[in-house]
Amino acid sequence: MPELVIKYKDKRTLNALIDFAKYFNFSISIPKTNKPKDSFLINGVSILQGDSSIDTSELESIFSSRNIDSKILREQSWLRKK
Repeated sequence: MPELVIKYKDKRTLNALIDFAKYFNFSISIPKTNKPKDSFLINGVSILQGDSSIDTSELESIFSSRNIDSKILREQSWLRKK
């Protein structure tokens, strides 16, 4: 059986194709993605759940007992040099 791949942006297009499939006798199969089950998308960026098996105890000595403000850290570290 011949196959055709259709890419669409609007979900209404898929709904129209499903309706056409009833009348013109063709099938629609949605491909399975290889995304991990514990991921989700935010603005097109895949967010993965953290791995709890990673040992972060070595970082504790670096960041403990220091008065680090996240706002100041962002301003200093993420500053682009011109």
